Amino acid sequence: MKQVVEHQSDILIIGSGAAGLTLALHLAEKSKVILLSKGPLCEGSTYYAQGGIASVFDEGDTIESHVADTLVAGAGLCDKSVVTYTAENAKAAMQWLIQCGVAFDKEETPEGDTGDAPYHLTREGGHSHRRILHAADATGKAVQTTLQERALAHPNIQVLERYNAIDLITSRKLHLPGNRVLGAYVWNRDQEHVETVRAKFVALATGGCSKVYQYTSNPDVASGDGIAMAWRAGCRVANMEFNQFHPTCLYHVDARNFLLTEALRGEGAYLRRPDGSRFMPEFDERAELAPRDIVARAIDYEMKRLGADCVYLDISHKPADFVIKHFPTIYSRCLELGIDITTDRIPVVPAAHYTCGGVMTDLHGQTDLNGLYAIGEVAYTGLHGANRLASNSLLECLVFARAAAQDIDSQLGKIAMPGMLPHWDESKVSNSDEEVVIAHNWHELRLFMWDYVGIVRSDKRLERALRRCAMLQQEIQEYYSNFRVSNNLLELRNLVQVAELIIRCAMQRKESRGLHYNIDHPSKNDAPRPTILQPD
Repeated sequence: MKQVVEHQSDILIIGSGAAGLTLALHLAEKSKVILLSKGPLCEGSTYYAQGGIASVFDEGDTIESHVADTLVAGAGLCDKSVVTYTAENAKAAMQWLIQCGVAFDKEETPEGDTGDAPYHLTREGGHSHRRILHAADATGKAVQTTLQERALAHPNIQVLERYNAIDLITSRKLHLPGNRVLGAYVWNRDQEHVETVRAKFVALATGGCSKVYQYTSNPDVASGDGIAMAWRAGCRVANMEFNQFHPTCLYHVDARNFLLTEALRGEGAYLRRPDGSRFMPEFDERAELAPRDIVARAIDYEMKRLGADCVYLDISHKPADFVIKHFPTIYSRCLELGIDITTDRIPVVPAAHYTCGGVMTDLHGQTDLNGLYAIGEVAYTGLHGANRLASNSLLECLVFARAAAQDIDSQLGKIAMPGMLPHWDESKVSNSDEEVVIAHNWHELRLFMWDYVGIVRSDKRLERALRRCAMLQQEIQEYYSNFRVSNNLLELRNLVQVAELIIRCAMQRKESRGLHYNIDHPSKNDAPRPTILQPD
């Protein structure tokens, strides 16, 4: 008989990246917080983010300009009020990070002292000004390590590493009055048993779902868990058809998932065909600094037209010391693989990178389910529209985590701790002897999503994808009902649910806009609206 374990806390935060850590640190002054991390605390998209965080720090820049650039990148589907709110609150969020100890790069003075120097601001695709604060080319690592050190040292934050959230527990599921989240079932990966967490509030900070695609820049934990759990709990989702494919992921057999930051192009890198010729000026007047959807489609087009395995990113025309100083991580990693970026071209391909849609929230991160919040990439706030502007992702995590913390703080004294919750029942399941089924379904799902629901789509491809998805859902649900849970099974169950949501949203959008390009509907509609799905 396995031990029954129940945890209790004011707030359960599922996810340990920039959004989850920021929320935890803001709430822990007044509340007890449990922070759940599926893998090691640092293993999330935040840690691997290279470029930086967008915020107006330069006197020649304006909040209105940041708003305008975001709206242009979002291709007519951003919520302007949300974009304005985010841009207006960006500087305060960044100053909090700086107070926490994140060391963003500064301009060098003639004396070499950077103490009181202004911050070095870089520019990325879609931005009209230099407004990207960064820590060399490893900004996410600097943010993640700084915040997690503070969280681990805080007496009111309990960190549970290597725990998968399985499902949310709601009053409706327990046939109780109202519709409120009461906690969650979580799987202890080390002990291999399911535990229960009771909480007044639950926040999803689980990141996106790019692992649904065969090629992705994301770490392995990005399996759409929060989106799938919220959907099963009755929350609406929106704009799931808009999955951003980062144009430049390193193409190398020994470097899966290694991203090449957009800041390379911001500092003058060119995209070249295998014969050395540039091609981006033929696709957009902004050339390499065009928004990501345009650059990714251009690369995809050139690769298919030429039958090429990749194209090349070239910054070798810049001084070597400049390249090494600004991109030390990329320089070192490529050098390990035999590529000297100061002299060689870098082979690149597009890869699934960012989920622009997600669980619908208000300006405080509150979802349709009382007490449940969603912040960061898991959420649909209206900020990104049909395409995310570079370096607005970590910014969204910070701004909305602060907003959610304020909203939760204002309610803490009014909400009672939920009573005892039912424990997980696994009396009717057994250990699996067919792990090959999971491996096979996993491969099939990611392959047909890449082929049929990737950078370029068609009505027929989407119909095929939906049929394949329905078959997989049935197989996976039968498997889930009969066998004990495992990490791969839980992720596969969530990914196939998210795949269905992506496909259904894509089928509803009868136009091509931003990250969604359908060859059967190449034009834009005159009055675009978000694609919203409501659970039955």
